[in-house]
Amino acid sequence: MKTRIHIFIMTTILIVLNSCSKESAFKTDPSDYAIYLNYSEREALELSREDYIFWEKKLKKNPQQFPYSVKLAASQSLLFQQTGQIEFLIEAEQNLKKALSMTNYNDAAQLRALARNYISQHRFKEALELLYKAEKNGERLLATQKMLFDVHLELGNEAMAYTYLKEIKDLSDIDYLIRISKWSDYQGNLDAAIDYMEKAVLNAESSNNKGLMQWAYTNIADFYGHDGQIERSYQYYIKALTLDPSDAYAKKGIAWIVYSYERNPEEALRILNTVTNTYAAPDYLLLKAEIAEYMEDDETAKSYLNLYSEAVSNPLYGDMYNAYNIELISEGEDNIESALNLALEEVENRPTPETYDLLAWTLFQLNDHKKALEIIENHVYEKTTEPMALYHMAHIYKANENEQKVNEFKAELEMSLFELGPLKEHPIKAL
Repeated sequence: MKTRIHIFIMTTILIVLNSCSKESAFKTDPSDYAIYLNYSEREALELSREDYIFWEKKLKKNPQQFPYSVKLAASQSLLFQQTGQIEFLIEAEQNLKKALSMTNYNDAAQLRALARNYISQHRFKEALELLYKAEKNGERLLATQKMLFDVHLELGNEAMAYTYLKEIKDLSDIDYLIRISKWSDYQGNLDAAIDYMEKAVLNAESSNNKGLMQWAYTNIADFYGHDGQIERSYQYYIKALTLDPSDAYAKKGIAWIVYSYERNPEEALRILNTVTNTYAAPDYLLLKAEIAEYMEDDETAKSYLNLYSEAVSNPLYGDMYNAYNIELISEGEDNIESALNLALEEVENRPTPETYDLLAWTLFQLNDHKKALEIIENHVYEKTTEPMALYHMAHIYKANENEQKVNEFKAELEMSLFELGPLKEHPIKAL
């Protein structure tokens, strides 16, 4: 009996070691993605621009035709996704509001479209109001209920989100699979989240819907990255690029793998530079600043941070970058009080574990360690498994001399280093 147990244990160890060696042997190959970095023919973007011009002309000739406003808004929303230019998203909002005013805010499809726009702008409470109107209208109720789940989860209304999740339950529906995956991740069950997302990938592939496939590929890539399955993550980002060679998000995912997993900052920056030539989302500048800091190129890092600050000073962004701004300002030397005000505003708008975490972290930076701990214990601890929240909690417990909790978090943080990035390695070790 002892011999059998010994053989079983040794076999298990060998399997684990073999698995680890395979993962550690993985290396990205620039030839896998080179063709996508040099991709110059943006066919999808040109088609979107043509569609935009077509509906703009139609609306100009017939300004009272509200369906034209809706079509133009759809083109503008797509252009925002493809370019990251905030102006397109705001123009889409204006056209949708124009259409809704002509239908007395009683068209459920238009209400959902404007709610979707507000979600992109992080205007979740306004999105919720629109979706309640759409729910009362009753047209395509299931589509409305799916979005109500999304918004309630963003607002931290966990019970209501779960209520709508039960309403839309259908394991053959990709929309449900995506949402039950998101719910599982929110609950800290990454294994279940991956399982559901893998089913969603198969569903998307069987439907042969290119848009769904691309979305599913980048999301499963994210989950695999969270789970330490770096090679699988990389493969799915590449798959997404085969469908859309201009997919900025997939390129950003590959750049993160090259930077955080392979510790090759030069190559990561090269990838990101090809993205930011044509894609304008400010958070890409923050990532470039982080990589430059890791390279100890303080001048370049500062330059990227200045570009980011200049970009997000555009009032059209509204609350979209509040979370980034809070962290950035609170960890600086100036204006920490403004970070606190912004964090309080975020908690008011979205009382989630993540926003409370940002509030606690800002108070920590202001040396109010007791208040930071109080917020953590009431609103964050055991309510989220996000690595950055765990990182913040570890430092707050450290400041409050709770070494037991620090050691508990430290073990988890060491396993989350890929997600947190190389700059967090030394602070974690120093805990």
